[in-house]
Amino acid sequence: MIDDLTITPMDVAAATLVTSWRYPPPYEIYSLDEDQAMLVAAFSHPAYGYFQLRQGGALVGFCCFGDEGRVLGGDYTTPALDVGISMRPDLTGRGMGRRYMGAVLAFAELRFCPPTLRLTVASFNLRARQLYARLGFRSVQQFVSLSSGREYQVMLRAGGAVELDGPAQGGYTSQANGDDGDG
Repeated sequence: MIDDLTITPMDVAAATLVTSWRYPPPYEIYSLDEDQAMLVAAFSHPAYGYFQLRQGGALVGFCCFGDEGRVLGGDYTTPALDVGISMRPDLTGRGMGRRYMGAVLAFAELRFCPPTLRLTVASFNLRARQLYARLGFRSVQQFVSLSSGREYQVMLRAGGAVELDGPAQGGYTSQANGDDGDG
């Protein structure tokens, strides 16, 4: 079934899995190399705004909203909801980004009703930047991260602009109570 995406609050089991994901070059910057116990505690704490993305019960990605979607060094003075997303490494580059990102954006629109959505993306990640542009985001800033020295771009899109072309483009089920529907 292709339209069974769920977005639920991150739990300890999902946080443990996502902190073990490793990405091949040049995407290794997305591998989480910090202290795993600290990351699991933060990712699974509701105050930090992390959510898991599941398809058919399988963990396929995660997202976050708010300050956790920012990169140190960017100018975040424009009022907007920051969105971060990460897909399981073996699923990247396979044409699923639009569907997964569409679901995350639709979830953000419904849950937070933001006037503007903001993404911060590594400048070298042309694949992601092109996807975000197709989803209506425009680059408004380039900066060098104060922590990594890498170049990033900040992209904005007006809220309420999610186009849902059916389940394959962004259909999902939100289970805000944390039950991921696996039984």
